[in-house]
Amino acid sequence: MEVLSKKSARMHWAALAAVMLVLGTAGCAGQSGAGGSGGIGGMGGMMSQMMGGGNVTLSGGNEVPPVSTEAKGSGKITVSSDKSVSGSITTTGVNGTAAHIHTGAAGSNGPVIVPLTKSGENTWSVPAGAKLTDAQYATYTSGGTYVNVHSAAHPGGEIRGQLSGK
Repeated sequence: MEVLSKKSARMHWAALAAVMLVLGTAGCAGQSGAGGSGGIGGMGGMMSQMMGGGNVTLSGGNEVPPVSTEAKGSGKITVSSDKSVSGSITTTGVNGTAAHIHTGAAGSNGPVIVPLTKSGENTWSVPAGAKLTDAQYATYTSGGTYVNVHSAAHPGGEIRGQLSGK
């Protein structure tokens, strides 16, 4: 059996790590998973394992009760494993007066847990430092949270999108 010097052993391990990295990213390239978009080396899929959340689509039909409106919205809300929340939504066809993340399963309404901040003409963002409690996080991971945009015409909410919690 050949005995390797410390320097030679480090070089072998570095070469092995480089080969594994190349093979791993080549094998994952272009894959997409829940919450991930593939991207370089499938990083979207890896990120979705570390963070929950993803794309959300808002419409009047998702409101409880449903609202007849041409307004719509879309965005991305992410909850990290440390329960910190980030992301934003963009709306069209609505003059939003407020936007929030609420608890509530599809088909039911619930209380506000994270108020969103208007950060542009039609954009609402999660404020820095927003974090869920343990109970809110459990509700989120079971799909029991949603984003709601309110308007003067529909103060209870004009458009809504359920968060996947995955």
